[in-house]
Amino acid sequence: MKSILFDIEKYEKPVDLEYLKENGRVEKVSDGIIYSSGLDDAALYQSVIVDKTYRGIILELNEASVGIGLIDDTNAILEGMEVELLAYSMGVAVHEDMSNRIIDVTGESLDDKEAHPAEKRRPLFSPTPHIMEIDNINRPMNTGIAVIDSITPIGKGQRQLILGNRQTGKTQIAIDTIINQRNQDVHCVYVAIGLKGAYIAEVIKTLKEQGAMAYSTIIATTASDSLTAQYLTPYAGMAVAEHLRDQGKDVLVIFDDLTKHANAYRAISLLFNRPPGREAYSGDTFYIHSSLLERAVQMNQENGGGSITALPIIETLSDDVTAYIPTNVISITDGQLFLKSDLFNRGQKPAINVGVSVSRIGGDAQHPIVRSLSKNLTLILSQFEELKELLDFGNTLDEGNMKIVTDGQILLELFKQSPLQTLSVAELTIMLYAFQHDFLSQVPADQIQAFKALLFENASQVSEFENYENQLDQIDELSEAHEVLFEEIIKKTRSFFE
Repeated sequence: MKSILFDIEKYEKPVDLEYLKENGRVEKVSDGIIYSSGLDDAALYQSVIVDKTYRGIILELNEASVGIGLIDDTNAILEGMEVELLAYSMGVAVHEDMSNRIIDVTGESLDDKEAHPAEKRRPLFSPTPHIMEIDNINRPMNTGIAVIDSITPIGKGQRQLILGNRQTGKTQIAIDTIINQRNQDVHCVYVAIGLKGAYIAEVIKTLKEQGAMAYSTIIATTASDSLTAQYLTPYAGMAVAEHLRDQGKDVLVIFDDLTKHANAYRAISLLFNRPPGREAYSGDTFYIHSSLLERAVQMNQENGGGSITALPIIETLSDDVTAYIPTNVISITDGQLFLKSDLFNRGQKPAINVGVSVSRIGGDAQHPIVRSLSKNLTLILSQFEELKELLDFGNTLDEGNMKIVTDGQILLELFKQSPLQTLSVAELTIMLYAFQHDFLSQVPADQIQAFKALLFENASQVSEFENYENQLDQIDELSEAHEVLFEEIIKKTRSFFE
């Protein structure tokens, strides 16, 4: 497409060259994107306003025109309309206090709260912190979910992928993790990308009922919003997280989900006539996720000491983790939690497949007491899965192998957890202590859930256990007094099942 500037000598009337440099006109309209001529000073990701009404961002630079993605989903834009180039890159409006806010990709309020002027604007696209500015990951980000905190622990500053089929509990793990940050001095950012409006409303309702909005921000685009808005949403979430991180805060950001983000970007790329690659995704699909997730780091003390912990969510088809987008994000993150449909259908909730799930940070970010009590749990579960297949075919096992089967059954029951029922570190330690010291071997597997509930109830009534919970930040191992306390509570609980 030829630029107006190239043909300027053909015009008989005088043309304002300064106007053409900073303003342009719509030359072509497509599905959610437009091409504009005349924007000579345009830069990638710069903001524009179309017809003084509709927001857009420059996503494509050509010789004769620029490609603009429209944030506002509208059919009212026509060829010939004015395009005004703004003096700043696309950013999200942020405030000193971001708690209890529900906003869109530019920071505008989506709820009924009175809108306040932005204190500053944070650019959506920022470089990854320099390697000399980041620190080791050595502080736990406790989810309150026993199977995660004991076997695949997450640290502050880590990137841990959650992936699985539809309706396997991926979002529930994210919500439980947010709820567990109550009184933990962690700000949570939930990013909803192209989800149904009713689904997002349900998440918001749950967080409000649990009191989690007091330390949370929600950035949302629904499935009916424009492709450009869906593509930009995770970057807005990361920008808000970086704003809070620079205040020295610990931030948890959840991307629900990056599969829809990749699909939105694929559609935009095809509209811009970029050559498709594997599964019709464009060649820079890996880059859009790596440039996003690598901004989640633990800063060192010289740079504020804040952290961003990222939990991206990916949806798989038929439990296939080898597809293009899952493998891309697995290679970017520090580990993954794989939720398997078969486990979910058997009632093992959360349905985390321990054999495929991994945390590459390992025990470095785990509480020392939990780490010592979590030894051999993965081995027990993997051996149990192998032996269970033999039992399914009617084979008999010796006493040693039957002990492994019994332990595996008990451990799986211990790891079953109802939604919104998160465990404190103290509750997790006494539960693991009971298992590791063989106090549960005589309790029938179908009564483990009742045993666990009664155990926590009995522990909550003992003042010494409350003191232990308050001292967890100062102690690295269980003292003899702690072990005596644990055994008294466990034996009292077990007496009801004998």
